[in-house]
Amino acid sequence: MRSRIIWLFICSSFILVLVGCGGRAKKINERVTMWRKDKLPYGLYYAYEQLPYIFPNAEILIDKESPERKFNLFQTKSNPIHQKLYDHKGQIAHVIVTPQIYPSIEELGALLNFVYDGNQLFLSSFEFGNTLLDTLKLKINGGVQYDDSLNVKISDPLSLTKHEYNYPGKSYDDYFSSIDTGYTTVLGWNKENRPNFVKIGYDNGGAIYIHLAPVTFTNFFLLHKENKSYYDFALSNIPNDTELVLWGEYFRAHRDGEDGNSNSHAFTWMMQQPPLAWALWLLLALFAFIYLFESKRRQKQIAVRKPLKNTSLEFVKTIGRLYYQRRDNKNLVGKMVAHFFGHVRSKYNLSTSKMDDEFEKRLAFKTGIELQTIRDIVYQSRYLSDQPSVSDMELLLFNEQLQTFYQKA
Repeated sequence: MRSRIIWLFICSSFILVLVGCGGRAKKINERVTMWRKDKLPYGLYYAYEQLPYIFPNAEILIDKESPERKFNLFQTKSNPIHQKLYDHKGQIAHVIVTPQIYPSIEELGALLNFVYDGNQLFLSSFEFGNTLLDTLKLKINGGVQYDDSLNVKISDPLSLTKHEYNYPGKSYDDYFSSIDTGYTTVLGWNKENRPNFVKIGYDNGGAIYIHLAPVTFTNFFLLHKENKSYYDFALSNIPNDTELVLWGEYFRAHRDGEDGNSNSHAFTWMMQQPPLAWALWLLLALFAFIYLFESKRRQKQIAVRKPLKNTSLEFVKTIGRLYYQRRDNKNLVGKMVAHFFGHVRSKYNLSTSKMDDEFEKRLAFKTGIELQTIRDIVYQSRYLSDQPSVSDMELLLFNEQLQTFYQKA
């Protein structure tokens, strides 16, 4: 009798464990990457791969060049892309889907000249520069709403009927609070029937499309139910005789004409100006002269004082606060990744030179942390290290993952 009770208890416990493990919902990765190679929920892999089906007769090219250089110099046909721009002038579509679009005055002028030549410019982003909006006489409500679902509507380019779509994901629900009705056509709306997708057409056949809900082009949205037709309707506004499609990635790493390394640009410009170049070299020579003749010690030796005690983690937190206050997210991520690798090497005696599946399994075994959590941290460290800039949202998510690791490990 006693043995039967024990076996009944073991079987019941085993069944409860199986039910508990099977009922655990898989957490979705909420990182908004907006990258054509990313298969994560908020990546653009599906949207980019569908371009050949929307434009079957067009060539698809990746474009990372500045609009100012590309569209103002294509007449010179100095490289293969410039040659293609020249050959297909008036039948080109430039599609840009990215978290931010802040063109400089020169870049905006080049984009407008591109449209004036009869081409199509499709812009979809969370943020647009004021210079661009003012030029097109557009105003955005200015507030971004973060909801747990998105509801949008779009007009069929052929029948002009409205189609409604939704999905249970992130919502950045901006809308146009003011448009120039004389030149602007509304193509899409948000859940409150306010315009979030417009077209500005020109007499020569060129057009600019401004779209405020880029999450509708992410994998999560397009693969939810029948939402793919939203993508088809949006890009079908572009003429079907388009011969060349440029998928723009320049503005992913550039803001107001800069690429995040403004110091190097300023130094290069200074060296190109003869008076400033001479002044800089003279200043360096003066510092060298002072160093040679004034480097001898002229004071008594300062007594060595013991440094204040501090743990490595507290030091990293202090440095982290400094970089975060300076809004230097890229450098802060580098420090966080370096500290994580050093922590793994010193505490778990694991080499971080090769971050493969074997490394992830060994680290998960030694720390007792789930393998998927380790893989997410390793992937995030690689991804953010390769990015030219890091947003606050990506930084906070990465910090949360690392803090969870330190607390459990």
